[in-house]
Amino acid sequence: MNAIRPEKIEAAETETVDSNLAAVTEVEAGIRDFVRNDIAYLRRPAATTTEAPPLDSSAEATVTNVNSLIQRVAGTSLAEIENLISELESLRDLLHAEGQRVQREISGYAQLSQAAMKSTRMIADNVAQWKRAADGLRNS
Repeated sequence: MNAIRPEKIEAAETETVDSNLAAVTEVEAGIRDFVRNDIAYLRRPAATTTEAPPLDSSAEATVTNVNSLIQRVAGTSLAEIENLISELESLRDLLHAEGQRVQREISGYAQLSQAAMKSTRMIADNVAQWKRAADGLRNS
């Protein structure tokens, strides 16, 4: 029988955490670059005009790239969280069902134990009666 060793599980979890950290770092770096380079002009005081300056095509492409990168990372994380939630819910249901089964088993054993004690008491009483009867016959 093949058993999964804790070392292998820990190594797999470490690799997953490392890949998740790498993805988060990549997203953060992309957002920082985007804010520094492409939208820094938005922080400068605007002229007295009420219209916002139109974004050039490279800024729009950068915004699209950042949005798609965030959606990919967030989508993967959300899918993993949803999978984890469904696994935990099924585990909760399993534990609830097992708890009920164990309670039924314990109840059955308690009833069996009470029946055994009653039977033992009856046998002991009968043996005591037989012994008194045998002693009475010997003494007479």
